[in-house]
Amino acid sequence: MWEFKRFLALDSFGQPWMYSHAQLPTPMVVDDRTVRVFFASRDERQYSSIGFVDLQLEDDTVTLARVGEHPVMSPGPLGYFDEHGVFPSCVVRDGDRWLMYFIGWNKAFESPMFYASIGVASSPDGEAFHRLSEAPLLSRSSCDPCMVTSPNIVRFNGHWLMTYVSGIGWFRDGDGRLQSRYHIKSAEGSSALDWERKGHVAIDLREGETNTARSSVLEVRKGVLGMWFSFVHSSIGRYRIGYAESADGLHWHRNDAASGVRDLPDFGNEMLCYPAVFELGGQRWMLVNGNAFGARGFGIARWKRD
Repeated sequence: MWEFKRFLALDSFGQPWMYSHAQLPTPMVVDDRTVRVFFASRDERQYSSIGFVDLQLEDDTVTLARVGEHPVMSPGPLGYFDEHGVFPSCVVRDGDRWLMYFIGWNKAFESPMFYASIGVASSPDGEAFHRLSEAPLLSRSSCDPCMVTSPNIVRFNGHWLMTYVSGIGWFRDGDGRLQSRYHIKSAEGSSALDWERKGHVAIDLREGETNTARSSVLEVRKGVLGMWFSFVHSSIGRYRIGYAESADGLHWHRNDAASGVRDLPDFGNEMLCYPAVFELGGQRWMLVNGNAFGARGFGIARWKRD
């Protein structure tokens, strides 16, 4: 089960450009004690940039070791796919470089509708990132006609595997308000930058659910992948954490009871969302946002065997 160890409050980071949110916390393991956590913070216009903090993790202790003073990535130019903001989603090692797969978003004509695409940036040291292209790596297509967002990339059995969020569409509820709907699909890569989408659904919506969102995949046992993800059921109306397992990365068996989240922490007593799971120092850890999509910060939990 997950034991929540600490809540990292945004206002403790002391950076004036971080007006609100520490959203989509994304890990990059630096060494056997240190994880760099990237996240998206918004300015007063609600445009998001990517910053980071370094955490040192030892047994039950989570120490804030460093706060990045400046964004590692900011919104793109006028009219580009990331004009209104960027969010981190996944960081992987590819040879002698770090690759950050990020989300770029644009406002739509009617709020809260938006458009999202996947971009990629590179860094030699995990601090200064530059976009590999001004265009998205993956955008809307016949497989994903509404949006494509929140990628998670792993190497498994010698292959590149991506799980990502695919927009199904926007709908109006009984009061005429817009409601998003998306689920999780998978793609396979011949390299870190070349991906083939076939529309394969990894985690679909169950009856009564409106969204499944950000996935985080880890090999939990030899030859078995575990996926933690977010989902919303209409009976609750707030995100919770789900779980599924797969032997091939394409076909998933969902079992939310095995997510390991037994009790909601104070910072996530209304909403718990956007998990990112990683291993460090021989232990398994989870970064996660809580109420209001991480408006006040993010939490960290350590896995404890039942």
